[in-house]
Order: sequence, then C-alpha cells, then structure tokens
Amino acid sequence: MITNYSRSIAAIALHFNRVPHCISSDEINSYLYRMAQEGTPSLSYFKQAVYGLRHWFKLFGVEEKKLQLPSIKKEEKLPVVLSQQECKTLFKAPRLLKHRFLLCFAYSAGLRMNELRMLKISDVDLDRKLIHVRCGKGKKDRYIVLSHYLANTFLKYIQEVKPQVYLFEGQTPAQPMGERSIQYVINEALQKTAIKKQASMHTLRHSYATHLLEDGVNIQSIQKALGHSDMRTTMVYLHVAQIKPNLAHSPLDSLYNIKG
Repeated sequence: MITNYSRSIAAIALHFNRVPHCISSDEINSYLYRMAQEGTPSLSYFKQAVYGLRHWFKLFGVEEKKLQLPSIKKEEKLPVVLSQQECKTLFKAPRLLKHRFLLCFAYSAGLRMNELRMLKISDVDLDRKLIHVRCGKGKKDRYIVLSHYLANTFLKYIQEVKPQVYLFEGQTPAQPMGERSIQYVINEALQKTAIKKQASMHTLRHSYATHLLEDGVNIQSIQKALGHSDMRTTMVYLHVAQIKPNLAHSPLDSLYNIKG
C-alpha cells in the first residue's frame, strides 16, 4: 500500500515539478478533478493519489491542505437478490433439518448474520408470533413478525436438534454457531442448486426486503423490520423490487372484488 502511495505522490511531484506541500491547493484539486473526470488511469489510482496526498500532508503537518482534498464516494452497487422460486429451491437443498431451518429463519425475518447467531430460544414468542432481536446494529432492540410457517415447525426443530440456549448452536452446547459455519451452510446449499448468483447470508436479508416490497408492504414498515436508522439505506430496494403500479380504479370495484 505504501508503495502505491509513493508512486502516486511521485507522479504528482513529476507533473508539477515540485514536492506536494509546495503545490497550491487549487492546483492539486484541479489535478485530482481532471483525473476523476477522465477516469485515467483508473479509479483505484485516483484513490491512491488522494490517500497518498493525505498521508503526505499529515507527515509534514499541512493539515489545512488535507482538509481541502475531495472526498471519495463509495461505489454504489445494487444488492444481489434471489427470486422467490430460488429461495424455495435453496431452502430445500440442505439434508439436515437444522440447516434448512436456519436458512428459512434468516430469510423469514431479514436478520443480519450476528443477529441470527445471537438469537436465543427464549427470544422467539410463539404465542404472539414475534421475534425479539436484542442489541442489533446501533445497540437497538426490535421486534420482527415470526413466520406462521416457521411457528408451525418450531417445536419439531427444538425437539430434533435440541439446542440449549441459542436457537442455532455450534459444536459446543449452549454456544452460538460461528459465522464461518453459517456461511458454510448457505455455500453448501447453493452448490446443490442451479443458482449462479453470488449469494451470501446477507443476500437472504436483501431478498427479504425486496420480496416484502413486491408484496405491497410500505417502505417505512420494512425500514423498521430491518432496523435501519436511515430511510435512504432502505430505499435501495426500490431499485431492485419489481413493483406493479397501482392503476387508478373505483373503490367500489375493490369493495366487491371485481377486476376489470
């Protein structure tokens, strides 16, 4: 990494025939702006130039120039989402009940990896059909609706798999399953299917949110279920969901379930 920074700084110094802290902020910003606009030689080179300059200015105590450098925006990529049929195919693939239940449960509630791992048996309320997620991202608790499908198979899972404390335990009793073990479960399941998408456990969370949108659930409810503090994070699913537009119609037809 330091070698790449050094090369970038050397290229800038040769371009201006001066060391970086002797180049004006306007000149540096124009150079970087032109580099970013032209896209040459690459985005990674542009990043190395910015980070290299920041390191250089910090080294020479020129903090005011460091603050004037343009910020680098993260590339915005749309999430990978499985179709509903792909989800059903995936959930049937594992041989073990524990693995089938784990994949279904992760998708059914849109849980993050650590939320799934740390979920205790006592956090599942069968009577109220709720899942209590404790200390999610940002140390916040939330409740998520428990799937009726899983509620009906929950006791069978407990009786056959016999977890003691956590819903999904590893080789050591009463200890949560490890992240690598959980990722192995979905990787193994994917290999048994014809699914070619680059899927991970987080893909099930993306699929959960997208499918809820496609089912007509409002974006505010999905934000709450996912535990997002910022609505903009949830809005990304609007770009991948296949939502059918609601055409204008008479509410009288809806009242009598008449379709045109």
